[in-house]
Amino acid sequence: MRYSTPLRLDPIRRRYAINPHRYTTFNSKLQYQLVYHAWCRLEQSGIYWASISGKEAGAKLASEPIGTFLIRDSADRRHFFTLSIKTSSGIKNVRVDCDNHAFFLQTDPESQRTAPRFDCVLKLVHFYMNYTDNAKEQRSCYIFSEGQKVPLELRKPYACSTSSLQHLCRKTVNGHMDILAKRDGLPQPLRDFMQEYDAPI
Repeated sequence: MRYSTPLRLDPIRRRYAINPHRYTTFNSKLQYQLVYHAWCRLEQSGIYWASISGKEAGAKLASEPIGTFLIRDSADRRHFFTLSIKTSSGIKNVRVDCDNHAFFLQTDPESQRTAPRFDCVLKLVHFYMNYTDNAKEQRSCYIFSEGQKVPLELRKPYACSTSSLQHLCRKTVNGHMDILAKRDGLPQPLRDFMQEYDAPI
């Protein structure tokens, strides 16, 4: 049974009323919940450009260093989100796959390895940013686009808004597991604030 609630009729949001051609549907209630919670975090991240087109994303990234990227809505009706990345071969767009339980990248169509899976798009991005930083110690990850094999390098997000000091502090705490382990001692309002955004970027 297909859970056919369209994004443009849902709290995820009014932007699809502005872009009615993007009629993305959910496969199940589980997928809806996964995407909704990921979207809530993206809205707070300062690096989510929502419904800009691939052409607009390319124009923003054109003069940026290699490894600069942004997150936006996918123009492909089969997907929800896309990464636009400045690479050594120009601007590349990588769709973020999503099933009922996780987000993941299928960067190599010939690979037999299972792609790492995450409950949040931002956690996925953070993983590949660390992957890029540790590339000398690990096997490189590649994008396959238009017959080209291009290294996937996520180095710097391209911001769309300025984050508050509170949000910057929250991201810093999220990046330190030793601090996170002690947050049960925080007052409840602070714990709630931390819980609603648990990504380190």
